[in-house]
Amino acid sequence: MSHDAILFSTTPTLTIAYEQHGPSDGAAVILLHGFPYSPRAYDEVAPALAAEGCRVIVPYLRGYGPTRFNRADTLRSGQQAALAQDLLDLMDALGIAQATLCGYDWGGRAACIVAALFPERVHGLVTGDGYNLQNIPASVRPLDPATEHLYWYQYYFHTPRGVEGLTQNRRALCELLWRLWSPTWTGNAERYPLTAPAFDNPDFVEVVIHSYRHRFMYAAGDPALEWMEKALEQQPTIGVPTVSLCGADDGVGPAPEEDEDADRFTGPYERRVLAGVGHNIPEEAPQETLRALRELLRA
Repeated sequence: MSHDAILFSTTPTLTIAYEQHGPSDGAAVILLHGFPYSPRAYDEVAPALAAEGCRVIVPYLRGYGPTRFNRADTLRSGQQAALAQDLLDLMDALGIAQATLCGYDWGGRAACIVAALFPERVHGLVTGDGYNLQNIPASVRPLDPATEHLYWYQYYFHTPRGVEGLTQNRRALCELLWRLWSPTWTGNAERYPLTAPAFDNPDFVEVVIHSYRHRFMYAAGDPALEWMEKALEQQPTIGVPTVSLCGADDGVGPAPEEDEDADRFTGPYERRVLAGVGHNIPEEAPQETLRALRELLRA
């Protein structure tokens, strides 16, 4: 699927690269990728929404693709509040008062935070794997061993060896994560090469390492974002209309039989577990992603 030319928007912290599809006066939809992915995850979603009259924005997150920090001395933070602030800043820069948001993994975290703390900015939310706000104070508590072993890459990134491993082997390491996290998907070999160049960003390693250290309290966050992190410690509920899409075959966060996040959503909410789908939800299940977005746009 072809995609539109890359545009750039300057925010207080970043010059954000993004792709725009559809008319500039259409209902705004922002599609957010995760780690280690890129806007290519939405190649079958964005054009379809644009053809229906939506203004579709697909940004490269901080540390990915052509997105760049404006200043050399800015902390290359990957913390959850930074991702949310980037989304708010992009909406402000593009004059988007309210949007329908869709995200998974890191992008899902940004979308969920904005929906929780700034509900007036969100018409509807499609979230990959439910409630994505990190409970950082609780991160000191170990999980059961079977779950802990799925997070091996996070613990690897806590070490100098992991930093060097990601630096030297970023494409091979991220390709391994693709295979492990989407074990039943047949599109890995074809689709991964389209996303891998996004990891050549000069800030990719630093942002990724900070993300996985901050969430376990092994790295300090950006002081300017401490207010948001404090708000997130309260694990605020999400009241905007929401559809949660969960991959039944997700290799890093398998969908539990019982919806453990239901009480975190206080507005219209539905959880859908997608058979045969792994972690890369919009790329593996574009039609289910489109269905959810269309339902929210019509609401």
